[in-house]
Order: sequence, then C-alpha cells, then structure tokens
Amino acid sequence: MRVRIAAGADDDEATAIAAALAEHVGETVEVYRGDESEPTAVHEIGAESDLPADGGSATGPDGGDDRDDGELGPTEREQRLRDEIADILEGGPEKYREQLPEQGKLFVRDRLELWFSGEDSELRFEDGKFAAFDDWHPSGADADEETDDRLPADGLITAAATFEGRDVHVMANDYTVKRGSMAAKGVEKFLRMQQRALKTGNPVFYLMDSSGGRIDQQTGFFANREGIGKYYYNHSMLSGRVPQICVLYGPSIAGAAYTPVFADFTIMVEGMSAMAIASPRMVRMVTGEDVDLQELGGPQVHMRESGSADLIAEDEEHARELVAQLVTYLPDNADEKPPQREPTAPAKSPEGIDAIVPQRPNKGYDMTDVIDRIVDDGSYFELRPDYGPEIVTAYARIGGRPIGIVANQPAHRAGAIFPDAAEKAAEFIWKSDAFNIPLLYLCDTPGFMAGSQVERDGILEQGKKMIYATSSATVPKQTVVVRKAYGAGIYAMGGPAYDPESVIGLPSGEIAIMGPEAAINAVYARKLSEVDDPEERERMERELREEYREDIDIHRMASEVVIDEIVPPSTLREELAARFDFYEDVEKSLPDKKHGTIL
Repeated sequence: MRVRIAAGADDDEATAIAAALAEHVGETVEVYRGDESEPTAVHEIGAESDLPADGGSATGPDGGDDRDDGELGPTEREQRLRDEIADILEGGPEKYREQLPEQGKLFVRDRLELWFSGEDSELRFEDGKFAAFDDWHPSGADADEETDDRLPADGLITAAATFEGRDVHVMANDYTVKRGSMAAKGVEKFLRMQQRALKTGNPVFYLMDSSGGRIDQQTGFFANREGIGKYYYNHSMLSGRVPQICVLYGPSIAGAAYTPVFADFTIMVEGMSAMAIASPRMVRMVTGEDVDLQELGGPQVHMRESGSADLIAEDEEHARELVAQLVTYLPDNADEKPPQREPTAPAKSPEGIDAIVPQRPNKGYDMTDVIDRIVDDGSYFELRPDYGPEIVTAYARIGGRPIGIVANQPAHRAGAIFPDAAEKAAEFIWKSDAFNIPLLYLCDTPGFMAGSQVERDGILEQGKKMIYATSSATVPKQTVVVRKAYGAGIYAMGGPAYDPESVIGLPSGEIAIMGPEAAINAVYARKLSEVDDPEERERMERELREEYREDIDIHRMASEVVIDEIVPPSTLREELAARFDFYEDVEKSLPDKKHGTIL
C-alpha cells in the first residue's frame, strides 16, 4: 500500500504513519512525502520494532531520547501515538463492524481503499483523525473502558485524494460510529473540507452513510453559524464552482438527505441506500402512513418518481465505476474545459441514420439508435434514464470532445415534453453550462404536452425553466432538427431564436406551430364539415395536409434561411465534429445583471 503525506511532515511522523497503517491493513506500507518519488518510510508486516531490544524506554528524564544518533528511532512516546492511530483506524465498536457484511457494506476505510488505490488513485492524506479523541479514548477525560461508545474521527473521515488522476476532496461517514451520525467535531471537519474546496477548485466526493445529526449531542452544532446548517450554504457556494458528486451507501434522513440533493450528481446503491425528509417512524407519527424505508425513499422512488437520483449502482464496486466514468466528462472547476480523449469511431455506422428516422412524423423509433451513430464508441453516459424518459440527457464524446446531449425520445410518449422531462432537461443544461460542456440538441418532438393533468403538474412552470436554461447557456450549442419540431418544443430544444452556433436539418425535418393533422383540423374544420361526400372530404384533407407540409418542410426552412444547413444524415457526425471544433472558443455574454429570477 502506498500513502502520500504532506511535504512538511518529518521522518518520525512518516515512520509512525507507516507502522500504524501496516498494522491496520496487514500489508507493507510505503509512505511518500510531498512529491518525492522515493518512500520516506517503509514498514513491513512482521518487521521488528525500532525500540531498544530490551523493550525499555528510549526516552530520557525530560521525555527526549538518550540514545546516540546512530541508535535513534521511534520512542515510547511515538509508539503510543502509533497505537492511538491504529486504534482510531479500527473504527467504531467491533459488533457494528460485524454487521456490515450482512448489509452488503464495506467498512468505511475498506471503502476508501476500494476508491483510492491503484495506478492513478491514492489517498493523499487525512485530516481530523483525532477529532473527539478525548471524548472516548482511554486516555481521554470522560472515557469508560467498559463502554462500546467509541467515536474515532467523530464518525467522519475527511481527506485529500487522487481519483483516476484527478485531485479531489473526500468526505466519508463511518457507519460503525453512531450510525454515521454527525456531531460537533465531525461537522467542523465537513465544513472545513467544503471551504478548502472553494480555495483549491477541486471536485468534492461525498461518500455518505449517515443517519443525520446526533440528536443527543445537538448543542453546539445544529443551529450555530458554523453548524450543520452551514453545510447547505457551502453546498450552494460550491454549486457551479466545482463538481459535487454524492454516493449514498445507507439511509440519509432529514438533514442528511440534503447533501445528496444539493450535489450535482447523486448515485444511490441498490439494496442499501435511501433518502427521505423523515424516517418511516416519524412519517407514521405525523401522518399515520405506514411505509417502509425503500417505499418511502429508496433508489427506485428517486430514480423514477422524484428525479433526485441520477444513477443507481448495483453494488459498491459499480458505484465507483460509475463515478470514474462520470468524471471523464467534467472539468475540475468552472474555470477549466472538460478533458478530451483520443477520438474513436462510433459504435454503428452513420450510414444508417436516415434509415432509422421514419418518414411519417408520428411513428416511433429509438433516438439512441441515432446517437449510437454520432458519438464515439463507449462514450454514451445517460443520466436519470427512468425519469421523464421522453427526453434523453446524456454525456458523450464526438471526436474525443465531451458534449452534453439533450434529445427527444419518440419511443416514449411520442417525444412530447412532459413536466418531469422539462425539469430534467433544464437541470442538465444548467449543469453542463456551469462546467463548460458544449450542448447538442436532437429535436424530434410534437411540443409540450397539453391537458388538465400536465397543467396541474406544472407544465408551464417546468417548460419555462427549460427554455430559460437553453436561453442562458453560453457554451457552444448545436441543434439538429431530426424530424418534427412543433410548437414551443423548438424553443426549448435550442431553436434558431436561442443563439445556437448552428441549426442543422436532416431531410426528414419539419418546423411548425403544430403538426399537419392538428393544423388542418384547427384551420379548416368548418370547411371540411360542409363537404358531404366522404371521399371528397378525404381528398381535400389530403391536399391540405400536403400543402401544409410543403410550407413547413426543412427545404423551405433552409430556403428562408431559418436554419443554417441541410446535411445528408450519413455526414451528421463529421458535420457536428467540425462545428464543435470551430466554435470551441466562441465568446458569449449575458446582460449585465445580478442574476435571473427563474429557478
């Protein structure tokens, strides 16, 4: 195991850390100081102690060392520190550690080993291991050797790490310590980590497994200016500055549930995680409703119903894999551009795009079949797939360049935009713009859904947010009219009036206030009703539809310079790659104002 510590640490500190960690993990530990390429200290399992052979103290009367320089090594004082560190690394009471496998969980320090070990990942250093030390340790003031009320690190690990080559700040709850609950010292550590992230401009990972605030110890951290409420102030300050990524490993109730929803991206682990404003017991007390935790706020609830979960992981290893893929599309902060990779060919040939898109505007198809022929193979990464599925929100790469895709999905609800889909798209556009990820709109929609239910669900409010996000995004935007672009759908999907760098049409494209059938019914209903002969009425309807479709055809739009270009579908990928490359450094500005009024 390799560990890197601060450059200012001395040799004795490096040796102590190596010994303590080796005892904990059961393997050789190499400790590197600062940027040094050679280890400062190495401790092998089974290595003899550097204390004198007779086991006696190496310290003099003043607590110093009486040995000659050639004999110097860890003293009894240092050995005590090593033992204390090793004790802290053991976490909470053993009986709670023994319960973790039954819950499918790793012990928090084993979790950190999973996340931050390997060629491009390591835990650099930890802060606050000794938080609340005097409250529980045998050498502390209030300790009771018979109790199992251990509070190592006050139940929260905060550290700096390298993850897949990226420097990140990390917070991880220790579920063996009071069920990962938060108290004064842990809150202080959490706030410091957030505040340091504002300074460094590095992403923040929240590996959460917390039951919330420690109710019996709430004095001093709940409502204070620098208490747990400051979490969400700091979340707000970090929002759009650095990516905040949260993985849930257990129930997050009440205040603990706000960190995942404040995070930019939230991943829940199937079978073990949940989040809710109140526990099932509290819900029963307040409302009389009898519901279990998974029904109240499990992964499926937040993936399908609330939209609060971006992804669901199958297990702990899968959660790490998802985050490893996600960060490849994100910069470290808002001042940087997303990282690029070597381009790869799409999974399927672009030659098939035109054959996928039906001639009839009301026939369904799967938009991901088009996307597979545009983006680099293996780069498609969809978020919130089961929430508002009539719009696809996904990251991908074209020619190695990260992009955010907002695409109507005709395979669901004909691609009509419902309130949940509009909300999902608005938030995705907003996040992508915050982190300088160019946007690609693939438009094939009959527009916003109409009806009494969607009005009650806030179609106007959510549609407004989507249009606002599209209007305010200053990243490069490309819009493709794949097929139909009816009603205000073309507005929300980055149409010509919304400052895209290009609006490209495929030969199947149409732009109109509404589709031909609805338009003919709206304009000519009375005239058609006056025709008694059914065959004559049908002939007239057909002629009117054909005339209408000629008026809204993509060629007419190109002729009127409403759109920039019509391209053969098989060239769409190379066309988009060229345009994103050309407009990479486009400069856009918003009106001088404090901020908009639309949330």
